Amino acid sequence: MKTLVASILILPAAICVAQSEAPATEKSKPETEKDYLIGGQITVIPQTLLPFHSPYSGQNSLLSPSKLAADWTDTYTLFLGWRATKGLEFYVDPEMARGAGVGGAVGLGGYPNGDVLRVPGFGIGALPETPYLARYFVRWTTSTGGGSTRLAAGENQIGGEAPANRLVFSAGKMAVPDIFDANSYSSSTRTQFMNWALINNAAYDYAADTRGYSDGVALEWIHPTWAVRAGIFEMPVVPNGPVLATHWDKDQGDQIEVELHPSVLKGKDPAVARITAYRNIAHMGNYQQAIEIGQQSGNPPDIAATEKDGAVKYGFLLNVEQPLGDSGDTGVFARLGWDDGATESFAYTECDEQISFGAQISGNRWKSPHDKAGIAFVSDGLSAPHRDYLAAGGNGFLLGDGRLNYGREMILEAYWQRQITKQLAATLDYQLIANPGYNQDRGPVSVLSARLHYEF
Repeated sequence: MKTLVASILILPAAICVAQSEAPATEKSKPETEKDYLIGGQITVIPQTLLPFHSPYSGQNSLLSPSKLAADWTDTYTLFLGWRATKGLEFYVDPEMARGAGVGGAVGLGGYPNGDVLRVPGFGIGALPETPYLARYFVRWTTSTGGGSTRLAAGENQIGGEAPANRLVFSAGKMAVPDIFDANSYSSSTRTQFMNWALINNAAYDYAADTRGYSDGVALEWIHPTWAVRAGIFEMPVVPNGPVLATHWDKDQGDQIEVELHPSVLKGKDPAVARITAYRNIAHMGNYQQAIEIGQQSGNPPDIAATEKDGAVKYGFLLNVEQPLGDSGDTGVFARLGWDDGATESFAYTECDEQISFGAQISGNRWKSPHDKAGIAFVSDGLSAPHRDYLAAGGNGFLLGDGRLNYGREMILEAYWQRQITKQLAATLDYQLIANPGYNQDRGPVSVLSARLHYEF
């Protein structure tokens, strides 16, 4: 592991030296037009959980520490890409993720660290904390009209000129949020908000394995003022499990998204609105059926007893953002999410309804143009069958206090990020969570976090 970390730290310096020593020629391309991508990131997030009111606990409760409890995660990723021909690109991302996080990743719908693996037991010996391939996929782009635009180099994006009107086809192993439910101000636990319910819509039970990735295909039709996206990805075999099902006829996650760029505020850049619908088909259970079986047997309900092939879960999302200034670095955002709540939560987190909104503020406002701050509020809820299942003593893959005095889980998160150098940023973050695990008998919970993020 030390060798891997040292290699990642040394690699960007070696690349910079090599580039500075390379002789300039007339055939050299600008930085944004190279036919390859070599980049990476390292993120370390230590967190502290403060003691909170906790009169009882169950199998999946977030446990209150007797004193301050601290834990951390550290992730390491390489972003490698190659443009084989115009429009045809290949990407592969070796990655390593370590750490279990405060509370062992249970007892909350909105967990405070998006780099934590999302299933009890995983990250604590059930999955090896060794390097793996997070992504490996191909992207093909073709023009559908006139005009061009320039894409900046970044994670899984070779920079350069691209058609303004284009079709983009991606296939391989990816993360569904690489393409769907993106938001300029609230999509990355490594550079923005950290809570699960802010980096994605918590009601978006998107197809993924334990680490958050899936095999699939996606097609995007992109226009300067709108876009349409559709994708099909593999579901896990068991709730949030590490193995993906390969039977596409009965295990798949489908999504379609429409993106619009309406002009809302005079003198400001257009807003961006994304409307997403999704449907999951997998070996899933039904909350109401589990309750009825439990009542008949006199035992707590068990969702696993009702799981069957071909079960369906569906939902709808709205995701909006509005730049307000500072070249888009200052802006506001909001998300709404809903799923049917009858079929068990299976792949992301336990949530059936979400309302969230917040803002990002550029450091230009305090004469530190490379810094930024953010504040956001989330209100997550459960469907009636889901809350009744937990109240009867049932356990989900993340929740289970043994009983439930239901209340919406509400999260306030605020952060300040200082850009120390072009490549290194440090962040202070505070999260206040009321009704953790949707239980009014518990909490409120306070989480203090720091973050070091290095990228090249």
